[in-house]
Amino acid sequence: MFDIHKQEIEWGGRKLTLETGRIARQANGAVLATYGETVVLCTAVGEAAPRPGMDFFPLTVNYQEKTFAAGKIPGGFFKREGRPSEKETLVSRLIDRPIRPLFAKGYKNETQVICTVLSHDLENDPDIVAMVGASAALTISGLPFLGPIGGARVGYKDGEYVLNPSMDEMEDAALDLVLAGTREGVLMVESEAHELSEEIMLGAVTFGHEQMQPVIDGIIALAERCAKEPREVPPPAPEIEEVKGKLLAGGIMEKLAEAYTEVDKMERQSKLAAVREAALESLSDEEKEFASGLFKSLESEVVRGNILKGTKRIDGRTTTDIRPILAEVGVLPLTHGSALFTRGETQALATTTLGTGQDEQLIDSLEGSYREHFMLHYNFPPYSVGECSFRLAPGRREIGHGKLAWRALRPLLPSKEDFPYTIRVVSEITESNGSSSMATVCGSSLSMMDAGVPLARPVAGIAMGLIKEGDDFAVLSDILGDEDHLGDMDFKVAGTEQGITSLQMDIKITSITKEIMAVALNQAKDGRMHILGEMNKALTTAREGVSENAPRITVITVPKDKIRDIIGTGGKVIREITEETGAKIDIEDDGTVKVAAVDQDQAQAALDWIKSIVAEPEVGVIYDGKVVKVVDFGAFVNFLGPRDGLVHISELAPQRVATVGDVVNEGDTVKVKCIGMDRGKVKLSMKRVNQETGEDLEAEAS
Repeated sequence: MFDIHKQEIEWGGRKLTLETGRIARQANGAVLATYGETVVLCTAVGEAAPRPGMDFFPLTVNYQEKTFAAGKIPGGFFKREGRPSEKETLVSRLIDRPIRPLFAKGYKNETQVICTVLSHDLENDPDIVAMVGASAALTISGLPFLGPIGGARVGYKDGEYVLNPSMDEMEDAALDLVLAGTREGVLMVESEAHELSEEIMLGAVTFGHEQMQPVIDGIIALAERCAKEPREVPPPAPEIEEVKGKLLAGGIMEKLAEAYTEVDKMERQSKLAAVREAALESLSDEEKEFASGLFKSLESEVVRGNILKGTKRIDGRTTTDIRPILAEVGVLPLTHGSALFTRGETQALATTTLGTGQDEQLIDSLEGSYREHFMLHYNFPPYSVGECSFRLAPGRREIGHGKLAWRALRPLLPSKEDFPYTIRVVSEITESNGSSSMATVCGSSLSMMDAGVPLARPVAGIAMGLIKEGDDFAVLSDILGDEDHLGDMDFKVAGTEQGITSLQMDIKITSITKEIMAVALNQAKDGRMHILGEMNKALTTAREGVSENAPRITVITVPKDKIRDIIGTGGKVIREITEETGAKIDIEDDGTVKVAAVDQDQAQAALDWIKSIVAEPEVGVIYDGKVVKVVDFGAFVNFLGPRDGLVHISELAPQRVATVGDVVNEGDTVKVKCIGMDRGKVKLSMKRVNQETGEDLEAEAS
């Protein structure tokens, strides 16, 4: 019934198994990838024919986690998986980026890759397993995929690189780097690092590329036994060359070259649109169908050719020049922190908001639920590029760019113990012409320092590009949008003056060499140092203290057995404290209590209330109290938070008292002195207060 094929590899101290032929047999390619006890089903399907008029490659990659994989039931009312989580979106992008450039040119059929996590051992992250499985499924599918690729995770711990570290090992590692590539070179890198040098980062990429080779060999061995016959990609229509010749004869290259001398982005786009419009007028309706793809190809020849010839770039810069930078802080009056970072025609307005533990993000993942106290959200409105479009929820690109900036900044954050705030940073891209994610890193770093977040050091980011033809190449610093679209690499590096905190690389050609990566890293370091210098003109270190608009958080520690008294039955006491004082109160299981309020008087009132609840009565100390009950033998007085004590009738007044009601009534406010304990009960005295102060209780009562 089943024609099952398996390939097993010992990889990183664990067994990697790739199996096909048993599950999802109607997909073009399906592989069950198992690493440890993490299992991911990866499928690939391509439509038989392209849609009419399709001028791009419609590839969709979906990574999805099923909660049953970790023995859990989904939360929420419907009890089933819903919209993709942030991790699912990020891993989908992680797989898409290295496989997209490896499909044959001219292939325009709708293609979908789905990776479903079926089992998670809480030790091996499914992202690498999914990437390897997707590569294997595409390789055996018969689709025109020029792979396979391999993938790996690299950690750096105690001066050593670690291949595919477990989730426990990653907790205190100095590097979390994921990469993918072919036999020839690397195609994609995504990482978070704790201020590591360029040499260590390059070594990690080289180590990962070497260690993924057995996986590539294993996929090829599997494909040799069971791969389907490859599909033929139709050759370019002969009319394309005819249309190209007609456009060239009309002098389009010279006109495009002239348009690309315009430095201003919007003016340049207007001139390019005019060149295209004039060229289309010279073509018949049938010829116009082939023109759109040709325009991009011809524009690419102009831009790339000029750079490789040593001609200055589109905006007149050399390959290493950085666009003019202006950094400003405190640009918004009521936010806790704000910054406006402008680099050329790219601009980010970043704001920082400080909150309490109640504002932390609750994340429910396969690995378990946890709280995140640092959030960074990136928004890319259409006006930033002079366009109109329907506004939807944040897309994959916005989530990905926000996470890249989050990774770049997180290693420099203070610990929660040193800075007990929840931090939310929002980056609004108000102008865009290349590398808005790196502008987000710079602006967010400044806005947090403006808010008083004690970052260890400022963080800056820069995007590098590549133009490569044969053995000739040029690495470009601080790329423009057009250089990104028409170039061969998007290489983003963020870090401090002491080292790299995040590295992201996407290659649009088959691979790049170690030499090119080394040049890009060193050139990026020079650019990063320049940007940090410009940022320092606005703010060099975090401001002392948080904004007056932000809550002040005071942290105290109480005995664990007192937590119940502070909360009260059903939360009655803590609700009363917050309602009466206006302060926010967070209580942790270890007895840490955080009191937050913008008004310091509110915070102090809440602190005094809590301290009175947890305080133990001291013999000889005088307290303010309230009579809560009167009995024949004395009065019960509430004097220390919820604690009551008894004032015996003999301790009410210096003289003999006939009845308790002659001296006090329920609701009276009195001063009492703690005179001792009797089997856990507190003994109080009013007459001894009077004796010490010389007050005449009867006169006071009259």
